[in-house]
Amino acid sequence: MEGNVLPAFMLTIMAGLASGIGSAIAIFVKDKSTKLLTFALGFAAGVMLYVSFVEILPHSIEELVVHHGGDQQLGTTYGVLAFFVGMLIVAIIDKIIPHAENPHEFSVQEQGQPAVAQPDKLMRIGLLTALALALHNFPEGMATFITALDDPQLGLTIAIAIAIHNIPEGIAVSMPIYFATGNRVQAFKYSFLSGVVEPVGAVVGYFLMGPYATPDVMGLLLAGVAGSMV
Repeated sequence: MEGNVLPAFMLTIMAGLASGIGSAIAIFVKDKSTKLLTFALGFAAGVMLYVSFVEILPHSIEELVVHHGGDQQLGTTYGVLAFFVGMLIVAIIDKIIPHAENPHEFSVQEQGQPAVAQPDKLMRIGLLTALALALHNFPEGMATFITALDDPQLGLTIAIAIAIHNIPEGIAVSMPIYFATGNRVQAFKYSFLSGVVEPVGAVVGYFLMGPYATPDVMGLLLAGVAGSMV
């Protein structure tokens, strides 16, 4: 498992920096209608759900069943419980972030161009969205790293899924900040910083979980990762 540390960390960096791709799309694409954002969010949701239910959760249950001497019922029970714990953790994170404003606070005109609301309000929306995504990206970074540490092939699948998921997140952060300031560099900076949190989560995950990375713990963590992604 120690030999997988560097590849796991590199996969986490790749997934985190994908938010920069979304930022570039939001800033440089000519048609800034919300159609692009909604399509990207829907596509990312489909990828995340598929990977969670078809790849990660069955893999984690399989590991737990093997660890518990082939007891299918016990392994499945632990896996499902860990899955819901992962969902609960992300739900708590959601409650921490205020949602006073809609994070996509711009209307679409007939030409498909967003109408700019008050710059101060748009800037606040962009910053709140960046903060919310940074809090989400921290456990996502841990999830990608821990999974790749246990199974590099599965880790690659998760890294790609989270990278796809991070592209529309980058759009959601950059678009309101760019409309508020007209500054491409500033919009890109905040989007980039929200994605950089993922490698930080990987480092924390390594030092916290490194000494306890037994097959049983890894199986529970993978199930929790599936829950958090859903």
